[in-house]
Amino acid sequence: MRALVLTGPGKAEVQEVEPPTAAPGEVVVDVERVGVCGTDVELFTGEMSYLRTGRSWYPLRPGHEWCGRVTALGDGVPEEWLGRRVTGDTMLSCRNCDRCRSGRHHVCGDMVEIGISRGRPGALAEQLAVQVTALHALPHTVDSTLGALVEPGGNALRAARGAGLASGGRLLVLGTGTIGLLTALFARAAGAEVHLMGQDEPRLGLARRLGFDHAWTGATLPRLPWHAVVDASNAPELPALALDLVEPAGRVVYIGLAGTPSTLDTRDLVLKDVAAIGILGGSAGLAGAIAAYADGSVDARPLVAATVGLAEAAGILAGQRPAHAGPGPKIHIDPRR
Repeated sequence: MRALVLTGPGKAEVQEVEPPTAAPGEVVVDVERVGVCGTDVELFTGEMSYLRTGRSWYPLRPGHEWCGRVTALGDGVPEEWLGRRVTGDTMLSCRNCDRCRSGRHHVCGDMVEIGISRGRPGALAEQLAVQVTALHALPHTVDSTLGALVEPGGNALRAARGAGLASGGRLLVLGTGTIGLLTALFARAAGAEVHLMGQDEPRLGLARRLGFDHAWTGATLPRLPWHAVVDASNAPELPALALDLVEPAGRVVYIGLAGTPSTLDTRDLVLKDVAAIGILGGSAGLAGAIAAYADGSVDARPLVAATVGLAEAAGILAGQRPAHAGPGPKIHIDPRR
């Protein structure tokens, strides 16, 4: 089958590789759609920290935002999965340690991440093998575009929940990329008054088209009491700004990651009685994201600017944008093209 292979920093090519087989407890999925995210780009450029710590290495097959149809079953997998449209958890755990047994499998010490770490092949390929325990079935109202947005949606839903706002609370989201916009969509669906802050006016256009009238730059941000702030950016100075802006006894949610260390004064955290929450992974939010997509309370499809074939994936990772792309921040790959 065809698969995208990263062979070194800045090097990627579509290769013919052996198709996967379903080991006991696994299924094989024919991949329909895959989202390209910042982690994939960092693995391509060589900037991903896992490459320095030895958690990831080349050659590497990326892709962890995906959906598809189950076409083969390994031993022990119920027949009901055959033919079902699915997406899946990126984080595959041991399922036996204290963290896994207490519902925290996404921080398992032996965790393997599909398309990211420890040599586990990703979904930028025609087929993918995955543990049945990681699967989530997709209802017919969730098309391929939404199906490949479940994984980032799970992250964003966890960030929106982490803000802890009751209906009517005021939330400021820093960043208007995929996670920032998704967080805003889920928070709005929950009844929050949502504001977004972006780098400049052109990048706020999509937010406004999504119905977010309260979209600001740093220069135009009004002085309002922010009951919670979500930092969904990759700017190293914004974690401290989030703490500075949030109301005393409010919450700051950190889901963005900068390429260099961020600093903030923990005295401000203590003296403002602020709760700071870090979000790693979408595992606990996947089911909720699927439900919101399925019932129409969140429509994330405008975030996808274009869908291209596997042959164009290397160019997308290198920063190329399709000529026909819309304004959204997300590019999808259809490995069948």
